Amino acid sequence: MTETSRATIPQRYPFSAPERLDLDPRYARLRREQPLTRVQLPYGEPAWLATRHTDVRTVLGDPRFSRAASVGRDEPRNTPRQQETGILAMDPPDHTRLRRLVARAFTARRVEELRPRTRSVADELVDGMLAAGPPADLVAHLATPLPIRVICDLLGVPASDQDRFHTWSEAIVSTTSLEPGLAQHYLDNLLAYMAALVARRRVEPADDLLSAMVRARDENADRLTEEEMVILAAGLLAAGHETTVTQIPNMLYVLLTTPGAWDTLRDRPELVPTAVEELMRFIPLGATAAFPRYALEDVELGGVLVRAGEPVVVSIPSANRDEAVFPDADRLDLTRQVNPHLGFGHGVHHCIGAQLARMELQVVLETLLARTPGLRLAVPDSELTWKSGLLVRGLVAMTVAW
Repeated sequence: MTETSRATIPQRYPFSAPERLDLDPRYARLRREQPLTRVQLPYGEPAWLATRHTDVRTVLGDPRFSRAASVGRDEPRNTPRQQETGILAMDPPDHTRLRRLVARAFTARRVEELRPRTRSVADELVDGMLAAGPPADLVAHLATPLPIRVICDLLGVPASDQDRFHTWSEAIVSTTSLEPGLAQHYLDNLLAYMAALVARRRVEPADDLLSAMVRARDENADRLTEEEMVILAAGLLAAGHETTVTQIPNMLYVLLTTPGAWDTLRDRPELVPTAVEELMRFIPLGATAAFPRYALEDVELGGVLVRAGEPVVVSIPSANRDEAVFPDADRLDLTRQVNPHLGFGHGVHHCIGAQLARMELQVVLETLLARTPGLRLAVPDSELTWKSGLLVRGLVAMTVAW
């Protein structure tokens, strides 16, 4: 174990502004030479940054590293405000108590029951895009409305309100895209909206997840407080569509700009499930690290002694390009069979909606491959506009033809 890194001045992090879907080459050097390094995020105390797959898995999955310990600390973060993150700031058993209440809605079996409805929505949206004619913005026609409608159906949220809560949800993923006052205003609006919807479900229950949460709360208040229910529901609504809205055009961008990739899937559509997993690995969705874990005791990690009370952040994009785990890691391989990627996280905070996101991404690719086999970018790559100031990378718009 070495103390050299601890004595050095922390590097500013993120190392550079995200450029499209490119991964900063410094990650590869760190994996080889200094897998745990000291960094300083824009706000909060210095942290360790883990870059190797094995160390990232340890930080995310080992109970010696705690999310709950971040509460009340000047945690490393990308925004001036310290946002209450609800279940994301909990450890078991509190985390387990809340997650168990909603996990049944996201099982593989329940998600498969949603697949036909999702296919129907995808076909309907593609119908509209085809009717509008090329060129068309795939983000507006398909990538944004599909995940919103699916999560609305599941939760019991009126899809007619989608424009409002989609706007407010930016507060969840914003780093600098919103000034702090506006971000808090959006967050307050989202929570107030969900509180009103909870009240409505009390008098007008339905066959949806929100009604089930209300029943659980009213039958046994020890299982779920009113505040926990509202925050959890708002988080599910925001997280249940924001990342998928972003990842759909990311995946299509990679497939349409990687020579032969779209043609491969068009000729072999049975590869779509494998391709989705590879795209989840290959695409550096996260623009920066977030949600630090605090060591509850001294832990050796990456050849360094992380002392009790020190925070660690992880780079999932770096872990997903670790050559020790993924042969030819910087190459997109749509036939990759062994793929333990961390695109949905790991450990107790593994994305509860992973199966739902997988299904949605598969349905989108299958629908477009079947109905627009000649899909292509309708503008030069250099003219595409990318989002900035968010925790995730993605396209503002994606103009396509077919």
